[in-house]
Amino acid sequence: MRSVDEQLARALAAAVRPAPVRVAISEAQGLLCAEEVVAERALPGFDQAAVDGYAVRSVDTQAAGSDPVVLPVVGEIASGSRQPRRLQPGQAVRVATGAPLPTLADAVVPNSYTDGHHARVTIEQPVPSAAYVRRTGEDVQTGDVAVRRGSVIGSAQVGLLAAVGRSKVLVYPRPRVSVISLGDELVDIDRTPGQGQVYDVNSYALAAAGRDAGAEVIRVGIVSTDTRRLRETVESRLLLSEIVVIAGGAGGDLSNEVRSALSELGEIDLTRVAMHPGSVQGFGRLGPDAVPTFLLPGNPMSALVVFEVMVRPLIRAAQGKRNPHRRIVKARLLSPITSSKARRGYVRGQLLRDEGNGEYLVQPLGLSGSHLLASLAEANCLILVDEDTTEVSVGEGVQVLFLAQRG
Repeated sequence: MRSVDEQLARALAAAVRPAPVRVAISEAQGLLCAEEVVAERALPGFDQAAVDGYAVRSVDTQAAGSDPVVLPVVGEIASGSRQPRRLQPGQAVRVATGAPLPTLADAVVPNSYTDGHHARVTIEQPVPSAAYVRRTGEDVQTGDVAVRRGSVIGSAQVGLLAAVGRSKVLVYPRPRVSVISLGDELVDIDRTPGQGQVYDVNSYALAAAGRDAGAEVIRVGIVSTDTRRLRETVESRLLLSEIVVIAGGAGGDLSNEVRSALSELGEIDLTRVAMHPGSVQGFGRLGPDAVPTFLLPGNPMSALVVFEVMVRPLIRAAQGKRNPHRRIVKARLLSPITSSKARRGYVRGQLLRDEGNGEYLVQPLGLSGSHLLASLAEANCLILVDEDTTEVSVGEGVQVLFLAQRG
């Protein structure tokens, strides 16, 4: 029996980052930047007012500390103005937020410091040089790196790219994951199951898990187990995918049929992994591009756990994430749990936090069976139980794999 860590290491060793592509910045959110974006112009590109008020020479306001200073207002500059203006000593120019400062002005007096007059403004409070001014290049200088290679492009990065005039950016695209379901008992959800038939849960659930991990997912759906049809389907998906996931082909006689059907494309290593649920699983690299291919259990609960433990880290690694793993926290157990001997247990749970002391608490869910999908829907974590532990008592500390929070 292979350990979880060894099986995961085999999968992660197959991670291949897709070649970078150039996309519109509106399409880049959530992706990793694949270039150093160097600013070709300063940001801001000119000295501008940070507030509505009056552009002045700061030295002309200093007497306002004892008595009000009255300055003639010789004009007005709106935001977006392209008309140059020069300020003379002892004058003020009315400016809007974002407006370019006139020549010689080195500060802005906010409206709240004045009487707001349009012809002769009374200034009640002095301002120092550079007060309420956004200086040229204060945010980004020409030649600065605005967005670094390897950065995740979020809303702030999209805004910065736009601010430096970039309409497109080189990114690492989302890895493409194809999800296939096998099983003669399966029907799609738009049909009514007959005697002995069940809905195809896996292709929908695993496709959603792939998207949650950041992949571009192609849900192939139910595929016939006929040798030729299966081989042709998988072969076509290998040409269009960085990862292929086949649910329902990891156990029983079907696993032998699947491996036989795919033998011309490469070798699938079907093995038992020291974990529960989802012990029986397969992994190989198929096709001329050695595409990582997983065989997962047909049981939806087990398939989702194996996907979480094995496939999700590979997707994250293919995206270039520095740490492809979920966050793990320590929590105190609220109910006792048992686990299979010599296997690492992944028990569904609900992670809570004590408002008094900030301690994490965890309530196990669905202890009566690995088939209970509803309990996973209620779970926000997986409780990790070591291979050498079969029982954990109330109050003991456990390691918890924190899943994405609902809502």
